Amino acid sequence: MNFDIDRIRTPYYIVDENKLTGNLEILRSVSDRTGCKILLAQKAFSMFAVYPLIKKYLAGTTASGLYEAKLGHEEMGGETHIFSAAYKDDEFDEICEICDHIVFNSFSQLEKFKNRVIQHGKEFGIRINPEHSTQDKAIYDPCSKGSRLGVTLKNFREDLLDGISGIHFHTLCEQNSDDLASTLEAVEKNFGKYLYGMKWVNFGGGHHITRDDYDIETLVECIMHFKEKYNVEVYLEPGEAVALNAGYLVATVLDIVNNDINIAIIDASAACHMPDVLEMPYRPVITGSDLPGRKPYTYRIGGPTCLAGDIIGDYSFDEPLETGKKLIFCDMAIYTMVKNNTFNGMKLPSIALADKNGNVKLIKEFGYYDFKNRLS
Repeated sequence: MNFDIDRIRTPYYIVDENKLTGNLEILRSVSDRTGCKILLAQKAFSMFAVYPLIKKYLAGTTASGLYEAKLGHEEMGGETHIFSAAYKDDEFDEICEICDHIVFNSFSQLEKFKNRVIQHGKEFGIRINPEHSTQDKAIYDPCSKGSRLGVTLKNFREDLLDGISGIHFHTLCEQNSDDLASTLEAVEKNFGKYLYGMKWVNFGGGHHITRDDYDIETLVECIMHFKEKYNVEVYLEPGEAVALNAGYLVATVLDIVNNDINIAIIDASAACHMPDVLEMPYRPVITGSDLPGRKPYTYRIGGPTCLAGDIIGDYSFDEPLETGKKLIFCDMAIYTMVKNNTFNGMKLPSIALADKNGNVKLIKEFGYYDFKNRLS
Protein backbone atom coordinates (compact mmCIF):
# COMPACT_ATOMS: atom_id res chain seq x y z
CA MET A 1 0.00 0.00 0.00
CA ASN A 2 1.45 3.33 -1.08
CA PHE A 3 -1.18 5.59 0.45
CA ASP A 4 -1.88 7.29 3.75
CA ILE A 5 -3.70 4.84 6.04
CA ASP A 6 -4.22 7.52 8.72
CA ARG A 7 -6.36 9.70 6.48
CA ILE A 8 -9.67 8.02 7.38
CA ARG A 9 -11.02 6.94 10.76
CA THR A 10 -10.95 3.16 11.18
CA PRO A 11 -12.34 0.70 10.49
CA TYR A 12 -12.53 1.17 6.75
CA TYR A 13 -12.24 -0.74 3.52
CA ILE A 14 -10.01 0.77 0.89
CA VAL A 15 -9.88 -0.35 -2.73
CA ASP A 16 -6.73 0.21 -4.77
CA GLU A 17 -7.72 1.44 -8.24
CA ASN A 18 -4.39 0.35 -9.73
CA LYS A 19 -4.83 -3.24 -8.58
CA LEU A 20 -8.47 -3.28 -9.62
CA THR A 21 -7.51 -2.03 -13.07
CA GLY A 22 -4.81 -4.68 -13.35
CA ASN A 23 -7.39 -7.40 -12.72
CA LEU A 24 -9.77 -5.88 -15.25
CA GLU A 25 -7.06 -5.78 -17.90
CA ILE A 26 -6.44 -9.50 -17.44
CA LEU A 27 -10.15 -10.24 -17.76
CA ARG A 28 -10.49 -8.10 -20.86
CA SER A 29 -7.52 -9.88 -22.43
CA VAL A 30 -9.47 -13.14 -22.10
CA SER A 31 -12.57 -11.67 -23.74
CA ASP A 32 -10.44 -10.05 -26.49
CA ARG A 33 -8.73 -13.36 -27.28
CA THR A 34 -11.85 -15.51 -27.26
CA GLY A 35 -14.80 -13.25 -27.99
CA CYS A 36 -16.48 -14.39 -24.77
CA LYS A 37 -18.41 -11.97 -22.59
CA ILE A 38 -17.40 -11.48 -18.97
CA LEU A 39 -19.83 -10.20 -16.35
CA LEU A 40 -19.24 -8.95 -12.81
CA ALA A 41 -20.86 -11.26 -10.27
CA GLN A 42 -22.09 -8.65 -7.81
CA LYS A 43 -22.51 -11.17 -4.99
CA ALA A 44 -18.75 -10.90 -4.45
CA PHE A 45 -18.15 -7.20 -5.12
CA SER A 46 -20.77 -4.47 -5.39
CA MET A 47 -18.81 -1.25 -4.84
CA PHE A 48 -20.76 0.70 -7.43
CA ALA A 49 -18.54 3.76 -7.06
CA VAL A 50 -16.09 1.91 -9.32
CA TYR A 51 -18.69 0.57 -11.78
CA PRO A 52 -17.86 3.35 -14.28
CA LEU A 53 -14.31 1.94 -14.35
CA ILE A 54 -15.43 -1.69 -14.53
CA LYS A 55 -17.84 -1.06 -17.40
CA LYS A 56 -14.88 -0.06 -19.58
CA TYR A 57 -13.64 -3.65 -19.37
CA LEU A 58 -16.61 -5.97 -18.77
CA ALA A 59 -19.88 -6.60 -20.62
CA GLY A 60 -22.18 -6.04 -17.65
CA THR A 61 -23.32 -7.60 -14.39
CA THR A 62 -24.99 -10.70 -13.07
CA ALA A 63 -27.32 -10.83 -10.10
CA SER A 64 -28.86 -13.29 -7.66
CA GLY A 65 -32.02 -11.30 -7.05
CA LEU A 66 -33.98 -8.17 -7.86
CA TYR A 67 -31.96 -5.70 -5.80
CA GLU A 68 -28.60 -6.79 -7.22
CA ALA A 69 -30.11 -6.68 -10.71
CA LYS A 70 -31.35 -3.12 -10.14
CA LEU A 71 -27.95 -2.03 -8.87
CA GLY A 72 -26.14 -3.41 -11.90
CA HIS A 73 -28.73 -2.05 -14.32
CA GLU A 74 -28.71 1.43 -12.78
CA GLU A 75 -25.02 1.86 -12.01
CA MET A 76 -23.19 -0.09 -14.71
CA GLY A 77 -25.54 -0.77 -17.57
CA GLY A 78 -24.45 -3.10 -20.32
CA GLU A 79 -25.98 -6.56 -20.06
CA THR A 80 -27.84 -7.49 -16.90
CA HIS A 81 -28.20 -11.21 -16.16
CA ILE A 82 -29.96 -12.88 -13.26
CA PHE A 83 -30.15 -16.31 -11.69
CA SER A 84 -32.19 -17.15 -8.62
CA ALA A 85 -32.96 -20.48 -6.98
CA ALA A 86 -36.59 -19.34 -7.04
CA TYR A 87 -38.27 -16.11 -8.14
CA LYS A 88 -41.02 -14.24 -6.28
CA ASP A 89 -44.15 -13.60 -8.28
CA ASP A 90 -44.52 -9.98 -7.19
CA GLU A 91 -40.95 -9.13 -8.26
CA PHE A 92 -40.81 -10.96 -11.55
CA ASP A 93 -42.20 -8.33 -13.91
CA GLU A 94 -39.65 -5.80 -12.69
CA ILE A 95 -36.92 -8.42 -13.19
CA CYS A 96 -38.10 -8.89 -16.76
CA GLU A 97 -38.01 -5.16 -17.39
CA ILE A 98 -34.35 -4.72 -16.44
CA CYS A 99 -32.69 -8.09 -17.13
CA ASP A 100 -31.48 -9.37 -20.50
CA HIS A 101 -30.98 -13.04 -19.54
CA ILE A 102 -33.14 -14.74 -16.91
CA VAL A 103 -31.91 -18.16 -15.78
CA PHE A 104 -34.24 -20.60 -14.06
CA ASN A 105 -33.19 -23.15 -11.47
CA SER A 106 -35.94 -25.67 -12.26
CA PHE A 107 -38.37 -26.55 -15.00
CA SER A 108 -41.28 -25.83 -12.66
CA GLN A 109 -40.08 -22.24 -12.31
CA LEU A 110 -39.55 -22.07 -16.07
CA GLU A 111 -43.11 -23.25 -16.74
CA LYS A 112 -44.50 -20.77 -14.22
CA PHE A 113 -42.73 -17.68 -15.60
CA LYS A 114 -41.87 -18.51 -19.19
CA ASN A 115 -44.75 -16.64 -20.84
CA ARG A 116 -44.01 -13.47 -18.86
CA VAL A 117 -40.39 -13.53 -20.05
CA ILE A 118 -41.54 -13.95 -23.64
CA GLN A 119 -44.00 -11.08 -23.28
CA HIS A 120 -41.13 -8.82 -22.24
CA GLY A 121 -39.03 -10.01 -25.17
CA LYS A 122 -36.16 -11.26 -22.99
CA GLU A 123 -34.04 -14.40 -23.23
CA PHE A 124 -34.21 -17.19 -20.70
CA GLY A 125 -32.15 -20.25 -19.85
CA ILE A 126 -31.99 -23.19 -17.48
CA ARG A 127 -29.30 -23.95 -14.92
CA ILE A 128 -27.98 -27.49 -15.00
CA ASN A 129 -26.15 -29.49 -12.35
CA PRO A 130 -23.34 -31.52 -13.96
CA GLU A 131 -23.05 -33.55 -10.72
CA HIS A 132 -19.28 -33.21 -10.94
CA SER A 133 -17.73 -32.00 -7.69
CA THR A 134 -14.27 -30.47 -7.91
CA GLN A 135 -13.93 -29.26 -4.31
CA ASP A 136 -14.25 -30.63 -0.80
CA LYS A 137 -16.23 -27.83 0.89
CA ALA A 138 -19.89 -28.84 0.59
CA ILE A 139 -21.17 -25.40 1.60
CA TYR A 140 -19.59 -23.93 -1.55
CA ASP A 141 -20.18 -26.91 -3.84
CA PRO A 142 -23.29 -26.65 -6.04
CA CYS A 143 -22.67 -30.24 -7.14
CA SER A 144 -22.65 -31.74 -3.64
CA LYS A 145 -25.14 -34.48 -2.81
CA GLY A 146 -28.59 -33.03 -2.21
CA SER A 147 -27.73 -29.65 -3.76
CA ARG A 148 -30.71 -27.43 -4.53
CA LEU A 149 -28.88 -25.68 -7.38
CA GLY A 150 -29.35 -26.71 -11.00
CA VAL A 151 -31.25 -29.45 -12.79
CA THR A 152 -29.63 -32.88 -12.76
CA LEU A 153 -29.69 -35.13 -15.81
CA LYS A 154 -32.30 -37.34 -14.11
CA ASN A 155 -34.67 -34.36 -13.81
CA PHE A 156 -33.90 -32.72 -17.14
CA ARG A 157 -36.98 -32.10 -19.32
CA GLU A 158 -36.14 -32.35 -22.99
CA ASP A 159 -39.81 -31.74 -23.77
CA LEU A 160 -39.67 -28.26 -22.21
CA LEU A 161 -36.70 -26.83 -24.12
CA ASP A 162 -38.79 -24.82 -26.58
CA GLY A 163 -37.88 -21.15 -26.29
CA ILE A 164 -34.82 -21.70 -24.09
CA SER A 165 -31.83 -19.84 -25.52
CA GLY A 166 -29.11 -20.84 -23.09
CA ILE A 167 -27.63 -23.30 -20.61
CA HIS A 168 -26.07 -22.10 -17.38
CA PHE A 169 -23.90 -23.95 -14.86
CA HIS A 170 -21.85 -22.80 -11.91
CA THR A 171 -19.72 -25.35 -10.06
CA LEU A 172 -16.47 -23.63 -9.06
CA CYS A 173 -15.24 -21.63 -6.07
CA GLU A 174 -11.80 -19.97 -6.15
CA GLN A 175 -10.56 -22.61 -8.60
CA ASN A 176 -8.19 -22.95 -11.52
CA SER A 177 -9.05 -23.78 -15.11
CA ASP A 178 -8.21 -27.48 -14.79
CA ASP A 179 -11.36 -27.84 -12.68
CA LEU A 180 -13.32 -25.98 -15.33
CA ALA A 181 -11.97 -28.36 -17.97
CA SER A 182 -13.07 -31.44 -16.04
CA THR A 183 -16.46 -29.84 -15.38
CA LEU A 184 -16.94 -29.19 -19.09
CA GLU A 185 -16.26 -32.85 -19.78
CA ALA A 186 -19.13 -33.75 -17.43
CA VAL A 187 -21.37 -31.12 -19.02
CA GLU A 188 -20.72 -32.48 -22.50
CA LYS A 189 -21.20 -36.06 -21.40
CA ASN A 190 -24.55 -35.42 -19.72
CA PHE A 191 -25.98 -32.48 -21.63
CA GLY A 192 -23.91 -32.12 -24.80
CA LYS A 193 -26.71 -33.04 -27.21
CA TYR A 194 -28.79 -30.14 -25.90
CA LEU A 195 -26.04 -27.55 -26.42
CA TYR A 196 -26.30 -27.65 -30.21
CA GLY A 197 -29.64 -25.89 -30.15
CA MET A 198 -28.55 -23.13 -27.78
CA LYS A 199 -27.61 -19.53 -28.46
CA TRP A 200 -25.33 -19.18 -25.45
CA VAL A 201 -23.69 -21.13 -22.64
CA ASN A 202 -22.81 -19.52 -19.32
CA PHE A 203 -19.84 -21.07 -17.47
CA GLY A 204 -20.85 -19.34 -14.23
CA GLY A 205 -18.35 -18.03 -11.69
CA GLY A 206 -15.65 -19.25 -9.34
CA HIS A 207 -12.90 -18.78 -11.95
CA HIS A 208 -9.84 -17.30 -10.16
CA ILE A 209 -8.59 -15.83 -13.43
CA THR A 210 -6.54 -13.01 -11.91
CA ARG A 211 -4.68 -15.21 -9.44
CA ASP A 212 -0.95 -15.44 -10.16
CA ASP A 213 -0.94 -19.19 -10.81
CA TYR A 214 -4.14 -19.31 -12.88
CA ASP A 215 -3.77 -21.17 -16.18
CA ILE A 216 -5.34 -18.75 -18.67
CA GLU A 217 -4.34 -20.82 -21.69
CA THR A 218 -6.53 -23.72 -20.57
CA LEU A 219 -9.41 -21.32 -19.99
CA VAL A 220 -9.00 -19.95 -23.52
CA GLU A 221 -8.96 -23.47 -24.93
CA CYS A 222 -12.16 -24.35 -23.02
CA ILE A 223 -13.98 -21.29 -24.29
CA MET A 224 -12.91 -21.76 -27.90
CA HIS A 225 -13.82 -25.45 -27.83
CA PHE A 226 -17.40 -24.66 -26.85
CA LYS A 227 -17.71 -21.75 -29.27
CA GLU A 228 -16.45 -23.79 -32.21
CA LYS A 229 -18.16 -27.10 -31.43
CA TYR A 230 -21.59 -25.80 -30.44
CA ASN A 231 -21.65 -22.41 -32.19
CA VAL A 232 -22.63 -20.64 -28.97
CA GLU A 233 -21.70 -17.42 -27.27
CA VAL A 234 -19.84 -18.05 -24.02
CA TYR A 235 -20.33 -16.06 -20.82
CA LEU A 236 -18.19 -16.03 -17.67
CA GLU A 237 -19.37 -14.59 -14.35
CA PRO A 238 -16.33 -14.10 -12.10
CA GLY A 239 -16.82 -12.20 -8.87
CA GLU A 240 -13.67 -12.59 -6.81
CA ALA A 241 -11.40 -12.36 -9.85
CA VAL A 242 -12.55 -8.79 -10.52
CA ALA A 243 -11.36 -7.40 -7.19
CA LEU A 244 -8.97 -10.14 -6.03
CA ASN A 245 -6.22 -8.65 -3.82
CA ALA A 246 -7.41 -5.16 -4.72
CA GLY A 247 -8.78 -4.15 -1.32
CA TYR A 248 -7.84 -3.88 2.34
CA LEU A 249 -9.49 -3.46 5.72
CA VAL A 250 -7.69 -1.05 8.01
CA ALA A 251 -8.32 -1.42 11.75
CA THR A 252 -6.89 -0.02 14.99
CA VAL A 253 -5.71 -1.90 18.09
CA LEU A 254 -7.94 -0.84 21.01
CA ASP A 255 -6.50 -2.95 23.83
CA ILE A 256 -4.07 -5.73 24.67
CA VAL A 257 -5.13 -8.45 27.15
CA ASN A 258 -3.56 -11.73 28.19
CA ASN A 259 -5.03 -15.18 28.78
CA ASP A 260 -2.12 -17.61 28.24
CA ILE A 261 -1.56 -15.72 24.99
CA ASN A 262 -1.42 -12.01 24.22
CA ILE A 263 -4.68 -10.89 22.61
CA ALA A 264 -5.11 -7.69 20.63
CA ILE A 265 -8.66 -6.37 20.45
CA ILE A 266 -9.28 -4.22 17.38
CA ASP A 267 -12.12 -2.02 16.16
CA ALA A 268 -12.99 -4.42 13.33
CA SER A 269 -14.87 -7.68 13.72
CA ALA A 270 -14.56 -11.00 11.91
CA ALA A 271 -18.25 -11.69 12.53
CA CYS A 272 -19.40 -8.27 11.33
CA HIS A 273 -16.87 -7.00 8.82
CA MET A 274 -15.18 -10.07 7.28
CA PRO A 275 -17.66 -12.91 7.92
CA ASP A 276 -15.99 -15.32 5.49
CA VAL A 277 -13.12 -15.56 7.99
CA LEU A 278 -15.54 -17.55 10.16
CA GLU A 279 -17.72 -19.07 7.44
CA MET A 280 -15.07 -20.26 4.96
CA PRO A 281 -13.04 -20.35 7.24
CA TYR A 282 -9.73 -18.74 6.39
CA ARG A 283 -6.93 -16.65 7.89
CA PRO A 284 -6.44 -13.29 6.14
CA VAL A 285 -2.97 -11.86 5.73
CA ILE A 286 -1.99 -8.84 7.85
CA THR A 287 0.76 -6.77 6.26
CA GLY A 288 4.05 -7.08 8.17
CA SER A 289 2.95 -10.20 10.05
CA ASP A 290 3.71 -13.92 9.84
CA LEU A 291 2.41 -17.19 11.26
CA PRO A 292 2.47 -17.43 15.07
CA GLY A 293 5.94 -17.98 16.49
CA ARG A 294 7.83 -17.05 13.36
CA LYS A 295 8.42 -13.50 14.56
CA PRO A 296 9.25 -12.45 18.13
CA TYR A 297 5.81 -11.25 19.23
CA THR A 298 2.68 -13.37 18.76
CA TYR A 299 -0.86 -12.13 19.27
CA ARG A 300 -4.37 -13.44 18.81
CA ILE A 301 -6.35 -10.80 16.92
CA GLY A 302 -10.00 -10.48 17.91
CA GLY A 303 -12.94 -8.14 17.46
CA PRO A 304 -14.78 -6.09 20.09
CA THR A 305 -18.14 -7.91 19.93
CA CYS A 306 -19.56 -10.16 22.66
CA LEU A 307 -19.20 -13.23 20.42
CA ALA A 308 -16.51 -15.43 22.00
CA GLY A 309 -15.53 -16.74 18.58
CA ASP A 310 -15.00 -13.30 17.05
CA ILE A 311 -11.38 -14.21 16.40
CA ILE A 312 -9.53 -13.41 13.19
CA GLY A 313 -6.46 -15.54 13.91
CA ASP A 314 -3.02 -15.74 15.51
CA TYR A 315 -0.19 -13.65 14.05
CA SER A 316 3.39 -12.77 14.90
CA PHE A 317 5.08 -9.40 14.50
CA ASP A 318 8.58 -7.92 14.63
CA GLU A 319 7.60 -5.42 17.31
CA PRO A 320 5.10 -5.53 20.19
CA LEU A 321 1.62 -4.30 19.31
CA GLU A 322 0.40 -1.22 21.14
CA THR A 323 -2.95 0.49 21.38
CA GLY A 324 -3.42 2.81 18.44
CA LYS A 325 -1.44 0.58 16.08
CA LYS A 326 -3.01 0.23 12.63
CA LEU A 327 -3.41 -3.27 11.19
CA ILE A 328 -3.97 -3.78 7.48
CA PHE A 329 -5.87 -6.91 6.42
CA CYS A 330 -5.35 -7.94 2.79
CA ASP A 331 -7.80 -9.09 0.10
CA MET A 332 -10.73 -7.38 1.76
CA ALA A 333 -12.65 -6.05 -1.25
CA ILE A 334 -14.47 -9.32 -1.97
CA TYR A 335 -17.22 -10.85 0.17
CA THR A 336 -16.77 -8.12 2.80
CA MET A 337 -18.83 -5.06 1.90
CA VAL A 338 -21.50 -7.33 0.43
CA LYS A 339 -21.78 -9.54 3.54
CA ASN A 340 -21.03 -7.26 6.47
CA ASN A 341 -23.57 -6.65 9.22
CA THR A 342 -24.26 -4.62 12.34
CA PHE A 343 -24.46 -7.37 14.97
CA ASN A 344 -23.95 -5.91 18.45
CA GLY A 345 -24.55 -2.46 16.97
CA MET A 346 -21.13 -2.53 15.35
CA LYS A 347 -20.41 0.42 13.08
CA LEU A 348 -20.00 -0.58 9.46
CA PRO A 349 -16.54 0.21 8.07
CA SER A 350 -16.27 3.26 5.86
CA ILE A 351 -15.49 2.73 2.17
CA ALA A 352 -12.57 4.49 0.50
CA LEU A 353 -10.80 4.47 -2.85
CA ALA A 354 -7.12 5.02 -3.59
CA ASP A 355 -6.83 6.42 -7.10
CA LYS A 356 -4.06 5.71 -9.59
CA ASN A 357 -1.88 8.40 -8.00
CA GLY A 358 -2.36 7.04 -4.48
CA ASN A 359 -4.76 9.78 -3.43
CA VAL A 360 -7.27 8.47 -0.88
CA LYS A 361 -10.91 9.48 -1.20
CA LEU A 362 -13.64 8.68 1.31
CA ILE A 363 -16.56 7.25 -0.67
CA LYS A 364 -19.02 6.56 2.13
CA GLU A 365 -19.19 6.65 5.91
CA PHE A 366 -21.78 4.84 8.02
CA GLY A 367 -23.33 5.69 11.36
CA TYR A 368 -25.98 4.93 13.96
CA TYR A 369 -28.93 5.24 11.61
CA ASP A 370 -27.54 2.58 9.29
CA PHE A 371 -27.88 0.25 12.28
CA LYS A 372 -31.22 1.57 13.50
CA ASN A 373 -32.94 1.62 10.10
CA ARG A 374 -32.42 -2.12 9.72
CA LEU A 375 -34.59 -2.64 12.77
CA SER A 376 -38.03 -1.57 13.94
